[in-house]
Amino acid sequence: MPVDITVPQLGESVAEATVATWLRQKGETVNKDEPLLELETDKATMEVYAPVTGVITDILHAEGADVAVGAVVGRITEGAGEVRTEKVPEAILSPAVRRALAEHRLDASDISGTGKDGRLTKADVLEHAGRLAEPPPAAATPAPQPTISIPPSPPDPEGREERVRMNRLRKRIAERLKSAQNTAAMLTTFNEADMTAVIEARRTYRDLFERKHGVRLGFMSFFVHAAVQALMDVPAVNGEIAGDEIVYKHYYHVGVAVSAPQGLVVPVLRDADRMTLADVEKAIAAFAAKARDGNLVPDDLTGGTFTISNGGIFGSLLSTPILNPPQSAILGMHKIQERPVVVAGEVVARPMMYLALSYDHRIIDGREAVTFLVRIKEAIEDPQRLLLKI
Repeated sequence: MPVDITVPQLGESVAEATVATWLRQKGETVNKDEPLLELETDKATMEVYAPVTGVITDILHAEGADVAVGAVVGRITEGAGEVRTEKVPEAILSPAVRRALAEHRLDASDISGTGKDGRLTKADVLEHAGRLAEPPPAAATPAPQPTISIPPSPPDPEGREERVRMNRLRKRIAERLKSAQNTAAMLTTFNEADMTAVIEARRTYRDLFERKHGVRLGFMSFFVHAAVQALMDVPAVNGEIAGDEIVYKHYYHVGVAVSAPQGLVVPVLRDADRMTLADVEKAIAAFAAKARDGNLVPDDLTGGTFTISNGGIFGSLLSTPILNPPQSAILGMHKIQERPVVVAGEVVARPMMYLALSYDHRIIDGREAVTFLVRIKEAIEDPQRLLLKI
């Protein structure tokens, strides 16, 4: 008897997905709980599993089709065909890796993995594909002469251009960022923090921390704790505008921006005020691994009340981060760089970091924004304040 393959619940406020990849085809035998297809939402990629053991007898929505929650995408005839005793080896690869291999028509055995335990990552696949597709150096051409108007560029006969359809996540990122600019009265205030105390704390306790907790002590956990304390002191920064109301949130779900192969994602540390430094570092490490392998799920990415973005890991010295709606503020961390500063009347070199707070002026006044950023600065320059909650 045919059993429907349906689109599962996709997470908070997500009603539709795109069929990204069918991992099994019509006529194939599948085992119960074996991955059948990948769905791509504007928040993450997720797999749909076989509800029963049997043969796929119908595929109702092809790759690229948009489907709603609860929609029937295919059917399995239960008990038909010869049941395999083992799942296919391909199931050990992440959804993002399998999709990249299929798109570039590559064999996983030809690529060396750089992930944990030698696991293949999407970045490995894309790098390998790029090396194979690298064109020979083009011959030098004379500089173009200035003209009054510039005609459209002719098609590239050497195939040096590649057109790739934007995935749902990338399109959603673009829509949200543009919406933030169009809707919010957004502006940015800046400050800087002397990182000496935090750097010294890491140097002193780094090895002991890692032996005890099994994770490295980074800067982000200090900033998460500093942000939570500042949010408690300045509640408007943790609020949002809903119609003609202001919603003040007395919980602290801090989003941490992470760069993934498919774009920037912001997994959320829920109830960050209840987390230790070790809890924060472990959660961030787990999110980074899931983002790299394409395994983030919608629940990882929803419900944040405030966001922290660290452009410093890429070398950014100063930037103006864009709001992550419906949140009203985002903190930007930047590169640590030694600069001359005056301390007790003397010019000395100190490791300094520029901090940027972009905020919605409709809900947050300039005084509140500056106060919030000063609270961050004070906590980072004197981490003992975090222990004393002052």
